[in-house]
Amino acid sequence: MNRLVFAFCWLAAWMAASVLQAGEFNPALKIGDPAPAWSNLPGTDDQTHSLADLKDKDAVVVVFTCNSCPIATDYEDRLIDFVRRHADTGRVALVAINVNKIEEDSLPNMKKRAAAKHFSFPYLYDDSQKIAKDYGATYTPEFFVLDKNRRIAFMGGMDDNNDPRLAKVNYLDPAVAAVLAGEKPQVAEAQARGCMIRYDRKRRRKTP
Repeated sequence: MNRLVFAFCWLAAWMAASVLQAGEFNPALKIGDPAPAWSNLPGTDDQTHSLADLKDKDAVVVVFTCNSCPIATDYEDRLIDFVRRHADTGRVALVAINVNKIEEDSLPNMKKRAAAKHFSFPYLYDDSQKIAKDYGATYTPEFFVLDKNRRIAFMGGMDDNNDPRLAKVNYLDPAVAAVLAGEKPQVAEAQARGCMIRYDRKRRRKTP
């Protein structure tokens, strides 16, 4: 009986700790957590990029995306429009990161995509996939808003419909506006939608 009680208490404590360590839709981060930093990631501009490069920005939007997901590519014009609308203030940066390792998502093909779409934002590649895992990203596209102190202020989907003509609720714009005003977004988490990130899976060796 004592062992059963102990096991129950341990399980309850583990579940409580898991809830405290993660968000509603995110397995790794919760709102207010320090944003994982990336460094020296190659971009489609033939430069390397780090989060530290953006220290003068009041808000940073990180979006995990790729070439191969049709839903992610459907959002590209919305990304371009977002950057255009914030270009004059110089207070907001958007960074796109791809971690998929199939040929269509290779850095050379990312460069072709960025050139064809005239991306006006960094499009980075992480072959290790570590940065996406650190953010707990699951989908392409999936968005994270970082405040001036580089803490997570928002994470999830950009809006409530993949089709821009049917989208009625935008989550990203109000979140960024709140951060720029020094406030917390009213909606800090929203369910992301899209294609699953193609994480490498380590095969377990069969025991003889």
